[in-house]
Amino acid sequence: MLRTNNARKLPWAFLALGMLVSACAQKPEVTHSGIDQNRLTLALMEVEAKHERGARVWCVPFARDLSGIEIYGNANLWWDKAKGLYPRGNAPAPGSVLAFRSTSKNPMGHVAVVSQILSDRMIQVDHANWEKNRVTMKMVAVDVSKGNDWTAVRLESTPGNLGSTYPTHGFIYPVENQPKIASLD
Repeated sequence: MLRTNNARKLPWAFLALGMLVSACAQKPEVTHSGIDQNRLTLALMEVEAKHERGARVWCVPFARDLSGIEIYGNANLWWDKAKGLYPRGNAPAPGSVLAFRSTSKNPMGHVAVVSQILSDRMIQVDHANWEKNRVTMKMVAVDVSKGNDWTAVRLESTPGNLGSTYPTHGFIYPVENQPKIASLD
């Protein structure tokens, strides 16, 4: 019979409980990047817990935990599922989710959370499973769409090198983070 050391897990449980209680009791701490630090901490703790259990880290649960956008199902379904529930549009906002379209190489789509806006055509995203079973923070994403509408992006998977072009739907905004522009809905 395999024995586990529950005493080792106990401090993590108290830490998570304390963070959850404090997150409910106070206004969220938002840094210059616009990401709620309590959400970020909890999302990363969930990733660590999954790794400890030998479970796979996927983009959808990470994006849901980090953004607070409560959509379930594969990433390629998020854009349609958001309609009528969350504002959608073509302008990045910190905390919004960039929804990638399905492709032959990526049939399940992908979702990434905007962590910072660097310019009108360059942002940083935090996401999971772009690199298998890993979380990548502050990856540069560049709008390469002809209409400057973020419907095609390239990601800087390695420093200084932009990868392939990926089609996207646009951005899904958490209710509290929607930009002051017209929504597509």
